[in-house]
Amino acid sequence: MKRICRIGLDIAKNKFHIHAVDQHDKDLLSKQLPRKDVLSFFATIPVCVIGLEACGGAHYWARELAKFGHETRLLAPRAVKPYVLNNKTDAADARAICEAASRPSLRTVQVKSVEQQDIGAWHKIRERKVKERTALANQIRGLLHEYGIIMPQGISYVRKQLPVIVEDLNNILSSCARDYFSELYSEFVELDLLIAKYEARILAMAKNHEDCKRLLKIPGVGPLTATAIVAHVGNASHFKNGRDFSAYLGLTPKEHSSGGKQRLLGITKRGNIYLRKLLIQGSRVVLHWSRIKAHPEMGWRKKWLLSIADRRGPFVAAVAQANKTARIIWAVLAHGVEYQPTLDNISNQ
Repeated sequence: MKRICRIGLDIAKNKFHIHAVDQHDKDLLSKQLPRKDVLSFFATIPVCVIGLEACGGAHYWARELAKFGHETRLLAPRAVKPYVLNNKTDAADARAICEAASRPSLRTVQVKSVEQQDIGAWHKIRERKVKERTALANQIRGLLHEYGIIMPQGISYVRKQLPVIVEDLNNILSSCARDYFSELYSEFVELDLLIAKYEARILAMAKNHEDCKRLLKIPGVGPLTATAIVAHVGNASHFKNGRDFSAYLGLTPKEHSSGGKQRLLGITKRGNIYLRKLLIQGSRVVLHWSRIKAHPEMGWRKKWLLSIADRRGPFVAAVAQANKTARIIWAVLAHGVEYQPTLDNISNQ
């Protein structure tokens, strides 16, 4: 049998499919493997390139297969889809992954470490609870509206006003309504406590992680942003420069040019929505403090940021600052240096 050069591995929960080719891209093997036989199979074959689609469980398998000396390449699903020529089957997916893994210009997804997945899991759990709290607050406001009581938007208003409304015996609420509003408030308080607990855990991770501690010195980067960045991109060394990293986060303009005429649109909004949201929220804080007091760490960027806010509005300014922050983050992580306000132009190198 000829030597296997490259394998496309279609992963699932129980049934896996492999497609192997030699150095001349000739098909050598296409078969299904049960989950229990996957590691033993790859432990017995010569070292080769293994392509996987970046889906659930892919990072675990990439780490395990790399222990045998194989080169693992995680591919974005949208990069694999064009190579599925006919009907979608496990065999066709494995063949498509094998073909896509051979393209030198195709960007791969960085394999996450166990530590990165641990940090990312805390963020996912916290975000789910935040969404539950928001949904609960919306339901409380909607139910109050049915009784003619209007509560302003905002989580803080629920905390302050709902107990007062329930205890006010002069309003229109019935005894039954007071009971279930009391139950809803108890649930709201419980969610508050859980979110605070998760945020404390994330803060502790940020204080104990060297990369996070460096990121925390950047204006607009707090514990949530720092840990989320590390969880998703690690040391960011797989990005060529700060512009590449910013484009990955969807913070660069979308281009639609033709005939030598350049036309730039709004930001692409590609990449991870959660990271982009955190960066923009942090940038709004930077803009706020730049307006009301001196911000020594901003340096020359304070004047630049305020000029954009005056010309284009605060939302555009916040996105522009998020773009700048992303480039500085890349410089700090990729170069392994401390943030210095006077040297933040290193992110453009």
